[in-house]
Amino acid sequence: MQRLLNKYRRTLTNHESILSYAILGVAGGLASGLVVLAFERAIGGLASLWGVGAQGENFEALPLWAIFALPAGGALILGLCLSLIKPEDRETGVVHVLSRMDTHYGVLSLKNALVQFIGGAFALATGQSGGREGPGVHLGAAINSQLGQKLGLPNNSLRVLIACGTAGGIAAAFNTPLAGVIFAMEVIIAEYTVVGFIPIILAAVSASAVSRTLSGGAGLFLIPEVELNSLWEIPYIILLGVCCGMAMTAFISISKLSARLLHWPIAIRFTLAGTLTGGLALWAPEILGIGYDTLNLVLHEELAIGLLISIAACKILATSFSTGIGLPIGVIGPSLLIGACVGGVLGLLGQMAAPDSASDITLYVVIGMAAAMGAILNAPLAAILAIIELTQSVTLAMPALLAIVAATLTNTGLFHQRSAHQTVLKQLRRLVPNDPLNQLLHRTDVSSSMEVSVIKVPVLLPHASAQPLLMATPDWCLVERDSEPLYLIRGPELAEWLAQWLADNSGDCDMTDLTEASIRRWSISEVPIQATLRQTLDSMRSKTAEAACIYGRNRSGKRVLEGVVTRETIEKFSLSGLS
Repeated sequence: MQRLLNKYRRTLTNHESILSYAILGVAGGLASGLVVLAFERAIGGLASLWGVGAQGENFEALPLWAIFALPAGGALILGLCLSLIKPEDRETGVVHVLSRMDTHYGVLSLKNALVQFIGGAFALATGQSGGREGPGVHLGAAINSQLGQKLGLPNNSLRVLIACGTAGGIAAAFNTPLAGVIFAMEVIIAEYTVVGFIPIILAAVSASAVSRTLSGGAGLFLIPEVELNSLWEIPYIILLGVCCGMAMTAFISISKLSARLLHWPIAIRFTLAGTLTGGLALWAPEILGIGYDTLNLVLHEELAIGLLISIAACKILATSFSTGIGLPIGVIGPSLLIGACVGGVLGLLGQMAAPDSASDITLYVVIGMAAAMGAILNAPLAAILAIIELTQSVTLAMPALLAIVAATLTNTGLFHQRSAHQTVLKQLRRLVPNDPLNQLLHRTDVSSSMEVSVIKVPVLLPHASAQPLLMATPDWCLVERDSEPLYLIRGPELAEWLAQWLADNSGDCDMTDLTEASIRRWSISEVPIQATLRQTLDSMRSKTAEAACIYGRNRSGKRVLEGVVTRETIEKFSLSGLS
C-alpha cells in the first residue's frame, strides 16, 4: 500500500498527469460535498435551539425583542469566544484561502477550518446577515488541503485539491456544478487549463451528487419560467445592471470603511456588527440570516416596492459592515438577495410604466441576482452559469450577460472598486499575484528541476573518503560540519582541487580541510520534497541563498537529501515555460 501511495505521489508531481488528478478530483468533491452539507445542517440545528424554524431561515416569526437580541447577543458571545484564539487562527473565508494559497502554498490550517465551521454556523444561526457559500468554499478547500497534507502529496497538487474543494463547496451549496467549476477557475486559482478543468469538473459533479442524494434533491430556489418579451427592453436591462453595480459598490465601500476597525478588540467589533444588524432587523427582519426564504418571496413577486428597497438597503448595511469587521460569513448569498430586490424594484416600475410590453417581474429579479453576484465577485462567467443552472434555461443568457457586464463595469470601471475579496486582501496589505509566471511556478513541483547527483561530505574529509569521490564525481557536494549543512560546492571543482591538494600534501596528514579550498561556495536554504518551484524560490530569497537543498524522508522518518535546485535552474525553467 505504501509503495502504491509513493508511486501516486510521484505521478502528481507532473501537472500533466490527468488520470492521477482525476482521482484527486473525485475524492476532493466527495469530501467537500459532505463537509458543506454538515455545515448547512449545523446552521439549522443550532437555530432550532432558540426557536428559529425552516432550517434556520424563519427569523421573521420571532418576537420583536428576540429579533434584536439574538444577533446582538450572538455576536457578543462569538466575539468573546474568538478573543481566546490567536488572531492568525481566526482568519476565515475566501480571503483566507486566497492568502494561504500564495503564502503557504496550499497548506490550510485545521484550526482556521474549525473556527469557520463552528463560528460560521453559530453566526448564521444567530441571525447575522451573511451567506453560507463563502464558509462553504473555505471548508471545502480546507478539508481537501488536510487530505493532501495527511497523504504527503506534493504542494502543487494541494492547489488543485483546493480548487476541487472550492468547486465542490459551490456545487453542493447551490446544486450548480458548472458555476462551481468556473468559480474555482475564475476566483480561486485564476487560470484556465484543460488539465486543471478535469479534476475540478469531477469534484463539482461529485459534490453535487452528494448534496442531491443526502438532501433529497430539492432545488434551492423555486424559479418560474421567464423570458424576455422584447429587445426594446435591452436598455432597461442595462440600467438594471448599472443599479446592481452601484449597489455592490456601496457594499464594498462600506466593507472597506468598516475594515479600518480591524485593530479594535474582536468582541467589541462583533458586538457592534450584531447590534447594527439587530437594529436594522427591527425595521426589516427579512435581512436576518442567509435570507433564502425572503429571496423566494421576491422571486414569486410577493413583496411590494417599499419593502424591497428597505430589505436591499438594510442588507447592504448589515452584511457589508459585518464582513468588513471579520465575522465568519460570506457575501455571495447576500449579493443574490440584494440583486433580486433591485431587480424586483425595477421590474415593478417597468410593469407600472409599460404593463403590456414589459417582461415578467421575475425575469428582472433573476437578472438582478446575476448582475450583483458578477459585480461583487468580479466573476461574470461564474455568475451567468449559476443563473442558467438555477433557472435551467439558457434563454436568459443574453440579457443576463448584458446586465452582468454593465454591473461589473460600473463597479470596477466607473467607481474603481475591486471585488469584495480582493478589496479585503488589499486592506490587509497582502498581494496575491496571479501573473502567468507565478502560476507556472506554483503548479510545478520542485522535483521537475532538481539535480539528484549530490552527496554529503564532511568539512574535514578523511583521505580514505577522498579517493571514492575522485573516482565517481557527483554534480554537487553538500559540505557539513557535525551533520549541520554549511554550503554547496560543485563536485567537479572539488574533485579537481582535491586531486591537486593530495598530490601536493601526500603523507603530510590524514584529513583534508575543505574550508581551505579556493572554489566557489553556494549559500543554501532547505525545502521539503513536496515544495513547488515558487516555494523553493521564496525560500532562497528569504535566506539570500543561491541554491536550495531538497529533503525528503525515508520509511523510518529520517531526513534524506534528495537533490539540489539553483536560482539559475528556476530562471531557465521559467523562460522555457513561458516561451
